[in-house]
Amino acid sequence: MFNRQTFAIRLKQLRKQNNVSMQKLAEALNLKSKAAISQFENCVNLPSLDTLVALADFFDVSIDFLLGRTDNPKSHQL
Repeated sequence: MFNRQTFAIRLKQLRKQNNVSMQKLAEALNLKSKAAISQFENCVNLPSLDTLVALADFFDVSIDFLLGRTDNPKSHQL
């Protein structure tokens, strides 16, 4: 189990730090609309496993960082 709030906060921070709109992120992840991103950031919905992997790849961070299991965003790099 992971903390939904941590995921939501980190996703929003990454999106803002990278100057990516909800719409652009949704398009990059092949999601239907920016509402999906809003729901992730507001703890309404959780991403599918495929979407979680795509988010980590898009922002070049580890899934563990997104889920709050580590504070090191680059723990996926050796």
